[in-house]
Amino acid sequence: MDNTLLIAGTDTEAGKTVLTSALIAYWKTHRDSRRLGVLKPLQSGMGDRELYRDLFFPDESLEAIAPLHFQAPLAPPLAAERENRTVELEKAWSALNHLRQSRDFVLVEALGGLGSPVTRELTVADLARDWRLPTVLVVPVRLGAIAQSVANVALARQSGVNLRGIVLNCVEPRTEADIDNWTPADLITPLTQIPILGVLPYLDNPKDVEQLARAAAGLELEALLPPG
Repeated sequence: MDNTLLIAGTDTEAGKTVLTSALIAYWKTHRDSRRLGVLKPLQSGMGDRELYRDLFFPDESLEAIAPLHFQAPLAPPLAAERENRTVELEKAWSALNHLRQSRDFVLVEALGGLGSPVTRELTVADLARDWRLPTVLVVPVRLGAIAQSVANVALARQSGVNLRGIVLNCVEPRTEADIDNWTPADLITPLTQIPILGVLPYLDNPKDVEQLARAAAGLELEALLPPG
């Protein structure tokens, strides 16, 4: 079994960081925290790598968590060009392999959506395929989510991504009726042929580790984390 999982999304505000944080919090609450790794292969701007270090991995450097970093919060090829740099994917690949060999499990958070450009030639979906990363798709609970789900699953299938499932994420407070109306599992699953692995509730404090762990416990963890 591959010991990695890519957390991808339909877009930049889908909730990839929340799901990644919830799975880290669950692992650190119930398992040996030394055996888990997290990687943000590319980051443009500030945010995720700082969050993961401060909340979960205080002994890790920012470079270990996100080996490629660009200052401007833009698509990586554009952000890199502003700094007269290139997107050196070999650095991210090397960091991923190091974690795969030294940790029991590695969570990899993608940038943007599956169709977001990593370079001028490659998208996140291409990277998931080329690096053989089993992937979960985060879909925000909002109007239009059904079409987003169908389109992103189609892209994943076309690109040859090993898509394990969909996690719905309440980016804002949502009622059960909102979830049923905007992200109905009995419509999304037949349309995509991909299972829905649960719903992340809206978290009023996404830095509360106990709250994050409880949220993860409500998901189908057997599809998201290795047994242990």
